[in-house]
Amino acid sequence: MKETTQLLDLTKTIAAGLFAGRRYPWEVLEDLSAYILKLGASLPEAEFDHPKPDVWIAKDAEVYPTAWINGPCIIDHGAQVRHCAFLRGSAIVGKHAVVGNSTELKNVVLFDGVQVPHYNYVGDSVLGHRAHMGAGSITSNVKSDRTLVQVRDGDVRIPTGRKKFGAIVADFAEVGCNAVLNPGTIVERGSIVYPVVCVRGVVPERCICKTGGVIVPRRED
Repeated sequence: MKETTQLLDLTKTIAAGLFAGRRYPWEVLEDLSAYILKLGASLPEAEFDHPKPDVWIAKDAEVYPTAWINGPCIIDHGAQVRHCAFLRGSAIVGKHAVVGNSTELKNVVLFDGVQVPHYNYVGDSVLGHRAHMGAGSITSNVKSDRTLVQVRDGDVRIPTGRKKFGAIVADFAEVGCNAVLNPGTIVERGSIVYPVVCVRGVVPERCICKTGGVIVPRRED
């Protein structure tokens, strides 16, 4: 399976330091809250409002009055947090990212330009630069039997050591409407998950994941 720098452009997030030296992106989830608190305290007051002790919001971000934001949380420049969004905590929202209507975030890093614009749940996950989740698509972050999550890459099983881990959606990946990313899903760069598909394991770079887990390469136009 591809490693952190093969999945994510670390120049496209305020949290680049969090990923330094991490082989796999999910390794950051354990330390995310502490990192946000440390990073937030270093942000310039001229650029970021500080409405709660553990929340930092860029002055040019747009946060709707009906959104609810728990800390620790950083919302970066130009981001938009829309009507009734629920940021439960431990969330970084990247530059010009969109957190939409009734979307819920928990223990996540959204890189710059990410869009989760309509009725999404994103928990214990990392979404890369300009990744997009269609309306109603979610990350499922806990296995039904509550055992530790493994990443399945063909016949290989990679232990994460985590009870809660949703998905890594790499740079420029697209997740269709009402798709479900099961615990431990990796959607590599430039790949597409079709609507209403239930995904588990690794979707290789620049591929399409169709109904029934069928994976085919994307055509290059």
